[in-house]
Amino acid sequence: MKSRTEYIVLNTKTPREFVRLTDRVRAIVKDSGIREGLALVSAMHITAAIYVNDNESGLLEDIAQWADRLAPPGDYAHHRTGEANGDAHLKNLLLGHQVVLPVTAGDLDLGPWEEVFYAEFDGQRPKRVVVKIIGE
Repeated sequence: MKSRTEYIVLNTKTPREFVRLTDRVRAIVKDSGIREGLALVSAMHITAAIYVNDNESGLLEDIAQWADRLAPPGDYAHHRTGEANGDAHLKNLLLGHQVVLPVTAGDLDLGPWEEVFYAEFDGQRPKRVVVKIIGE
């Protein structure tokens, strides 16, 4: 079995942003030389998320509004630590910290509308995503 680990560095322009990662993850998979296996894509920050869904502007807006309804900006017990990002931590739990994707014939094996996204909820500074490919 082989493995490959790479990091994607992001620096979002706004505190909350959705970044499409599909092409970057696909390039890492292809460069790995692994033909059959799995790709783990994981946000290395607890105020961000990785998820798979459609790349449609209305849906991205719906996801942002849904996350704000379930974890609205506001006053959280976490803020007693001096931080002001309690809602960002909860949004990470809602959307998920990481995804595992199939690798088939040396490429991501995604459905016709599936795209990989990084969801940032406390940005405007450098953040990392780890991509780990395992297989043969």
